[in-house]
Amino acid sequence: MSKITGCCSEDSHPNSRRTVLKAALGITAASVIGGIGLGLPQISYAASLTREERDKLTPDQIVEGLKQGNKRFVSGKMQQHDYLAQKRSSAEGQFPAAVILSCIDSRAPAEIVLDTGIGETFNARIAGNISNDDLLGSMEFACAAAGAKVILVMGHTACGAVKGAIDNVELGNLTGLLDKIKPAIATTQFDGEKSSKNEKYVDAVAKNNVKHTIDEIRKNSEIINKLEKEGKVKIVGSMYNLNGGEVEFFM
Repeated sequence: MSKITGCCSEDSHPNSRRTVLKAALGITAASVIGGIGLGLPQISYAASLTREERDKLTPDQIVEGLKQGNKRFVSGKMQQHDYLAQKRSSAEGQFPAAVILSCIDSRAPAEIVLDTGIGETFNARIAGNISNDDLLGSMEFACAAAGAKVILVMGHTACGAVKGAIDNVELGNLTGLLDKIKPAIATTQFDGEKSSKNEKYVDAVAKNNVKHTIDEIRKNSEIINKLEKEGKVKIVGSMYNLNGGEVEFFM
């Protein structure tokens, strides 16, 4: 999904490492997604996505790019992002390919575990990766106004918000937030102890909560629902494993 480049972020510079590499390898933004993990050399990613590169990608290609990014994270072979160059290249405009709704948990930073750079993804984080009006508005902006083609809802194992919802925790404004997770608890089919102390149960609820959040997005946003039916946006669920680092993707 990333745009391949080196130390120079100026597209027009004829001798830039970025131009030389792209010409030598014959790599475009779309082919990078299919080629990462297939023996391509490790190259510094210095420039953010352009509108042209993003618009050439299909939702499926973008999802595949996120999957490959997680594989790099798990294997410890993450791209050599030049974040300062990405910052400079995206200062006057941004063209992210995806919007990620994930949990506020400090151990599950989506940009890192999916190996994305500055300007590649919109990122919304809230305890329990739930959906509300403000987040829906943000996702509508990301997709309908800014052109993102994928909505990825990412839960994670051992989620504290899910545990709190299971235990009926009440704490100020958190009480209302946890209430949004409880429908997932009610519909989770599980054989065994249904307790916040049972890790497998917590993870089953967390995965079901991702699916519930996706249902809420579709139900409560006519804009996103329409974009999805037109094939312009793809909504995908996922679960991040805190121990192994893998992200499981599911529709």
